[in-house]
Amino acid sequence: MVELAGEYGLFVISDETYHRLSFSGRETALLAEVIGKVPGIALKGISKEYPWPGSRCGWMEFYNEDSAPEFKRYIRTLLDAKMLEVCATTQPQMTIPRVMADPRYPGHLKARCAAYGARAKEFEEAFRGLAGVHAVKPEGAFYAVVSFEQGALNAGQRLNVENAEARKFLEGVLADKNLSQDKRFVFNLLAASGICVVPLTGFHSQLQGFRMTLLEQDDSRRAGIYRTLREKVEEYLGSA
Repeated sequence: MVELAGEYGLFVISDETYHRLSFSGRETALLAEVIGKVPGIALKGISKEYPWPGSRCGWMEFYNEDSAPEFKRYIRTLLDAKMLEVCATTQPQMTIPRVMADPRYPGHLKARCAAYGARAKEFEEAFRGLAGVHAVKPEGAFYAVVSFEQGALNAGQRLNVENAEARKFLEGVLADKNLSQDKRFVFNLLAASGICVVPLTGFHSQLQGFRMTLLEQDDSRRAGIYRTLREKVEEYLGSA
């Protein structure tokens, strides 16, 4: 990709927020290692790997700023825009040298990756053999995706919703004829089970499905969520 960018006079943007959260046995290459003389921007942050929930702090690294006047002007525009913001991240910034230099930090990352890897395997096993869906085992970060096969969803499918108020709300939502099929499933799932997942079409994907996380730490609770998800997907696909 870097070679193509150089050939066509482009610059490269690389999102490296999750680069240390890999549990596939492989490491993610950093843009800084391959960028050469091509202009580029790496997006980094601590919110996904840090042992501090809510520590929202990110930054950009610019490479070869002087390689093209248009790129340099673009960088200046980004920096000027950031200067106008009033939400400072001074506090988490001050902790970064101390936390990341702590000899326990590599162990923290290793333990997190091992936990996510084990949960990714559980996720794959939970949906194995279920007709009408694809569930690929994640190899990094902490998200998992279930996609429905083409034609598996239709507007007539429903889940049994026991709560009367939730059922009434659901019917109002489903009255929208423009609602995507995976959003219809997600709302049915929420009303029927209380489990909240995110529809794939919400990410401008052409796939129909949903995204969930691997963050639940309680083993029995997580197993129950996987079991319920499989049951509800099966029920929904078989309802019409």
